[in-house]
Amino acid sequence: MDRTLNICEKFYKTKNISYDDFLYLMKLEEEDAEKLYKFARDLTIKNFENKIYIRGLIEISTYCKNNCFYCGLRNANEKVSRVRLSKDDILNLAEHSVDLGIKTIVLQGGEDDFYTLDYLKKIIEGIKNKFEDTAITLSLGERDFSDFEELKNIGADRYLLRHETYSKSHYEKLHPNSMSFKNRIDSIFKLKEIGFQTGCGMMIGSPFQTYDNLYDDLNFILELKPQMVGLGPFIPHKDTPFRNYKRGNLSDVLKILSIVRISDEKILLPATTALGSIYEFGRENGILAGANVLMPNVGAKKLRKNYKLYDNKIGTEVENSDDFKGLEEKLKKIGYEISPYRGDYR
Repeated sequence: MDRTLNICEKFYKTKNISYDDFLYLMKLEEEDAEKLYKFARDLTIKNFENKIYIRGLIEISTYCKNNCFYCGLRNANEKVSRVRLSKDDILNLAEHSVDLGIKTIVLQGGEDDFYTLDYLKKIIEGIKNKFEDTAITLSLGERDFSDFEELKNIGADRYLLRHETYSKSHYEKLHPNSMSFKNRIDSIFKLKEIGFQTGCGMMIGSPFQTYDNLYDDLNFILELKPQMVGLGPFIPHKDTPFRNYKRGNLSDVLKILSIVRISDEKILLPATTALGSIYEFGRENGILAGANVLMPNVGAKKLRKNYKLYDNKIGTEVENSDDFKGLEEKLKKIGYEISPYRGDYR
């Protein structure tokens, strides 16, 4: 057995990988990288057949109190148009998503204090009362731990909080002093502790990132055992301090995606919008490297146009090819199809 397959097989069985073996996989040339992708893809098909779970993404606010150096929604960016959706807006979009046949709704936004616990309770209860079997994923940043518990009790099923990097020194290069690396990591563990299907994740190719950082990220994922991991390339935004840094590359994202799949064959792995934003067939490549989730934007046009974490984001127009209605045909071309189920972690 050649070294690539030997490393994959050993990691799959032991859930342990040395730094040298990790580095070897990350530096594979394309022909050997395809062996890595196939190993991960075969695990995905073993567990999910050729079915892809769909999450209907509803962006709810471009307001954010934070100043992450990489994000176009950062509070200091005076050029972004600040928009937020009302409860009725969100409930109408949730109904639209369900009408499309989507069984999971993702509510995503900047850290916006407008959405108090009571306000979120009305939104979540409004969705659950009408669509009891629809899963709700929240991606609303850090909140008080008591809020997390109450949101879970109200009926939210999943929470996605990307850690971005498991290196404290690297985290502090990406975020202002007002943001705490410890609180971010503690928040993710708390979400898991109280019973959320929990997602973490990181940007691949972010400024100052090293292979050591990515190896630490992988070991964090192995320790946390999340149900979801969101992986995408860093893409600069013209109105941020990182405007002149180069974006992450497709190959690195695909390799990490495959490695994470091997670490947990049942994990829920999106082929992210950011992948599709750096390469026309980026999401299809993500699926062929082991992803099993797509998150089409089903939100309001006024949010799509302005919810730009990075430049050249796809899905900013309702008519865009990122629209849900075009996904079935795209998947068919690579031998996959949309799953009719909501896709909980098994």
